Amino acid sequence: MRLLVAVAVTLAVGTIALHETLHEAWFQSLYRAVITVTLTGLDSVPSNDSARIVSLALVAAGVTLIAYAGAVIVEAITGGVLTGALAERRRERTIEHLHDHFIICGYGRVGQRVAEEFRATHAPYVVLDFHEDAVAAAQEDGALLVEGDATRDENLRRAGLERARGLVAASDSDADNLYVVLSARSSRPDLTIVARASGADAEKKLGLAGADRVVLPYTTAGQVMANLVLKPQVTAFLDAVTTATGPDLQLAEIEVRRTCAAAGRTIRELRIRHETGAIVIALRKVDGSFDTTPEPDTPIEVGDVLIGVGSPNEIRALEDLFAPRETVAG
Repeated sequence: MRLLVAVAVTLAVGTIALHETLHEAWFQSLYRAVITVTLTGLDSVPSNDSARIVSLALVAAGVTLIAYAGAVIVEAITGGVLTGALAERRRERTIEHLHDHFIICGYGRVGQRVAEEFRATHAPYVVLDFHEDAVAAAQEDGALLVEGDATRDENLRRAGLERARGLVAASDSDADNLYVVLSARSSRPDLTIVARASGADAEKKLGLAGADRVVLPYTTAGQVMANLVLKPQVTAFLDAVTTATGPDLQLAEIEVRRTCAAAGRTIRELRIRHETGAIVIALRKVDGSFDTTPEPDTPIEVGDVLIGVGSPNEIRALEDLFAPRETVAG
């Protein structure tokens, strides 16, 4: 803006000065001022010293304006490059310091919905994708982004695979998801991996490749639609407790660790409902079996996974009740 103002003022002053010194028409004076300031030449040699002085002043002003314009352009270009490089380095440093985060490989409709749930529960995550639409969506959502092909091991490492808690293979391509699962499982045998599949054949292969769970979006959608017709209230309840953005009820799973003070005691002894307000609806035992609607005298052992339902505050109280001793002390 300042550059445009400076050019306009220079041309206006030059036109007036040339008009007064050469007594030419206004348009001719403007023309002479423009070609002099832009350093394209002189229309003709000025007929008197006063006009020559004005021309020299306009040449000097033109050189200054062109140099300033060049500096502004160079600064804008290099500034943009440097800003982008600095932002990228900040993202890399942030990812390098992440622990127990999740990696979303593929940021299409499914991946974006997964990220929405993560954001609602404040779970840290990194998006790994290179498609233009996916990159734009991740940037719009403010997600930590690694631009690259998720099937390549180096990109998984850039996303912090060795420190991650879990990985979601959400690409539209079954082949890409298979590569991602194989790579992630070979590097991290202990990692929780959930993968998307388009059909039963892909589901089987992803399971063999090492996915802990495989989700078929179209099958799941069909089941939900059928249940909405057959059991609308049951489905509404499940939607409320399984969606992180739900305002009223939430489901939580809590692993009972060895350092948990509540380990070995029964539901009745702990008075879970009275102390927290949450309800224990199931226990996953160490052998993988589920004890649904456990009795009050059921002991909660080390290694059990407790499934509870309640409001967000009740769930937090339930988590505090079963928090490891060192977490409580901290």
